[in-house]
Amino acid sequence: MSDEAWLAATWPFVRSHLPAAPAAVLELGCGPLGGFVPRLRELGYDAVGVDPHAPDGPQYRQVEFERYDAAGPLDAVLASVSLHHVADLDAVLDRIGSMLKPAGTIVVAEWAHERFDEAAARWCFDRLAADQDGWLQHHRERWRESRHSWEDYFREFMAAELLHTGDEIVRGLQARFDTALVGDGPYFFADLDGVSSAEEEAAIAAGLISANGIHYVGRRRT
Repeated sequence: MSDEAWLAATWPFVRSHLPAAPAAVLELGCGPLGGFVPRLRELGYDAVGVDPHAPDGPQYRQVEFERYDAAGPLDAVLASVSLHHVADLDAVLDRIGSMLKPAGTIVVAEWAHERFDEAAARWCFDRLAADQDGWLQHHRERWRESRHSWEDYFREFMAAELLHTGDEIVRGLQARFDTALVGDGPYFFADLDGVSSAEEEAAIAAGLISANGIHYVGRRRT
């Protein structure tokens, strides 16, 4: 349900910044649910999802993005919480730029894990379902077992994971694309028990937690 909640809440942002159908759109890292590809195709987009764990079907390619060759220039590329996982961020962003048509659009929803401080961690942990088993539950238990401060625990974890920070992702995007929008927002709500994106936004506005989500829209430079 967490993936479905994320897709439903993020869809209005994605949809509002894409060119009109039947534009050719590639989703980088669509995941096992197919990401936004079903919604896009229902609206008449020529959409394809690229992910080693993509569903079966002609609209999906079960391969790493770095090994995918698009059939032709793309009108837009969409990346939802996938860029922080890639091995070589610079190479992936360069490849996106090479696939886009002149002035083509890139739409990104991402996580700035460097902002996941103790206040945000405790706020999340207080809102987990008792019977749920997910990444936040794993962090709560591992942190307790570590007997370290949250900062020390999470810094050590992230060093082992080798994930790209939100700042690195935004800098890489701005170095290659003309930025149309960059902003912060909610990120954790989909993995919490009964918490909506609006409720997380309210906690951010009240200063209870930092904004861990990033929204970015850019255009290929001509």
